[in-house]
Amino acid sequence: MSRTTPSTGRDFPLSGLPPEVAGPMLPHLEAAAVEMVEEIQGLVPEYARPPDSRYGRRMRWAVAETVRQFVDAIGRPDMEWEKVTGIFEGIGAYEARKGRSLDGLQTAVRVSGQVACRRFIKDARRLDWSLDTLGSITESLFVFLERVASAAAQGYAHAQGELAGERERFRWRLRDLLVMDPPASAEAVAELAKSAGWPVPRTLAAVALRPGPDRDVPVLPPMFLVDWHAADPYLICPDPDGPGRDRLLAAIKRTRSAAIGPAVPPSRAALSLRWAQRGLALVERGVLPGKEPLRCLDHLPSLVAAESEEVLDVALETRLAPLMKLPPHRRDALSRTLLTYMECRDNAVAAAERLLVHEQTVRYRIRRLEEALGGVMSDPDRRIELLLLLHHMVRLDPGDRRISPAG
Repeated sequence: MSRTTPSTGRDFPLSGLPPEVAGPMLPHLEAAAVEMVEEIQGLVPEYARPPDSRYGRRMRWAVAETVRQFVDAIGRPDMEWEKVTGIFEGIGAYEARKGRSLDGLQTAVRVSGQVACRRFIKDARRLDWSLDTLGSITESLFVFLERVASAAAQGYAHAQGELAGERERFRWRLRDLLVMDPPASAEAVAELAKSAGWPVPRTLAAVALRPGPDRDVPVLPPMFLVDWHAADPYLICPDPDGPGRDRLLAAIKRTRSAAIGPAVPPSRAALSLRWAQRGLALVERGVLPGKEPLRCLDHLPSLVAAESEEVLDVALETRLAPLMKLPPHRRDALSRTLLTYMECRDNAVAAAERLLVHEQTVRYRIRRLEEALGGVMSDPDRRIELLLLLHHMVRLDPGDRRISPAG
């Protein structure tokens, strides 16, 4: 895709230097790249990603490869511009697809140039370069930076086309900034929200969405910040308890499953998204209902139990050992009855209505459970523990201990 015109030796003085100038710099290329990445991440919030993340590794590779390409060009009249411009056309296209402006990338290029200049000045003293050598290197650096910035802009324009206006790009950038973990500063969010024309709400909720075909993407009002094309699509819903939100979420449900995270301040949007994604995962497993958009706070016991499945699975064998030793069909009926009975505040009549059995059946099963479990059921200190264990057994339905749909 490269469309950048190659430089000649006349306008890229680096190619006229002796090749041996590059030798003493080669052992320091990695350190230079690390310094550039650290300064970039300190100045551009959306680039401040964990070093072992996919994004962090890709960023380190791009910076290190660019540094290597520059030094490799010393003494070479046949500078391979296509390699380095191809890298930055790709970066520019990626930024456009993520809905970010070129501001962050341009800052990163400028910061990298500043780091390179500082290091070249130190190298000039250390290696006793002449002023002409230092001048050729720094002049070539400016040409190089201008060329890669131009390549990034070309890649950006090619990917973006003329479809999205500047405000929409700010909205996409804001959407990604809101769900960063650790969170961006309130000042950074406020500044970007102003550029995006998006009033920062007192509370918001993240909504996790099942991936679906592009043709099924509903048109939503601009108050929603949405990423339909992410591997795990999501949207940001401001003021989630405000008027009309249920109708809008119902429109989403017509095309795909959705789970609504808890309402939180904007600084905790990542938390809301995290729990929304966990709720959606339970919907996909068939553990939680998916007919309507799932409100995670309405299913706290199942969400909490799902986060502790391993330890609860172990605890079942000791805490509820008498129950676990029963034949599966008896254990299933008694477990479901006890959970429903406790959810109904120990009301046998209400439990019977929910289980669609006679109230005497419920009372009989509760007596059997009291005999099997001893004082566990009447111990107030064990009630929460018992509820969690039963939720794990009945609602989460581990595959090796399946609970039948009916009691």
